[in-house]
Amino acid sequence: MTNTIALVDDDQNILTSVTMALEAEGFDVRTYKDGEEALRGLSQRPVDLAVLDIKMPRLDGMELLQRLRKSSTVPVIFLTSKDDEVDEVLGLRMGADDYIKKPFSQRLLIERIRALLRRQDLAADEANPTSDAIITRGDLVLDGARHMCTWKGRPVALTVTEFLILRALSSRPGHVKNRDQLMDAAYGDSVYVDDRTIDSHIKRVRKKFKAIDDAFNEIETLYGIGYRYREPG
Repeated sequence: MTNTIALVDDDQNILTSVTMALEAEGFDVRTYKDGEEALRGLSQRPVDLAVLDIKMPRLDGMELLQRLRKSSTVPVIFLTSKDDEVDEVLGLRMGADDYIKKPFSQRLLIERIRALLRRQDLAADEANPTSDAIITRGDLVLDGARHMCTWKGRPVALTVTEFLILRALSSRPGHVKNRDQLMDAAYGDSVYVDDRTIDSHIKRVRKKFKAIDDAFNEIETLYGIGYRYREPG
């Protein structure tokens, strides 16, 4: 099945060159010149993955992501300025799955897109949904076959990366997962991300659960070591 990619950037050269590269790899591509145009288009015609520039007129990438996350968990890769760490951290905390710094190689972008789509398939576990796709830990239920998460019966909308991190932690309550292990679980061994990327995802997962249950404290931080899902007691 052909995957459809949304490419949102106000730089026409990037839209043209990246579209040609993606189409040559067999992707369907929809291009948008700014956030407002993209928001309208994505609301009417969902895609499998979105690549968003951060700095755009009318509606920037941050605001676009924030609005998309109200109704969609579509995987998102941010294109960020070369040395703008603030953009990266904010983007991850708002629900982006990955980021690439400009200037970037088209081959790197294609590899990141393929990796993220593979992770989405892994999270869904469509190939063998009857094995151990459903994880139940007290009030937490993770259904890999349908990419659904609930806490105390209420749905929690997680991105692909957030889902994979939570699944890695909750699969073995009480066992510590260091950041490298969580990187492998969420990104695979073909993609490197630094420590603050995992920390940002963890913070966002906690925030989503606390919005439902202020007493949520199942994910424990072991400073200098990693994280663990609280063992039922």
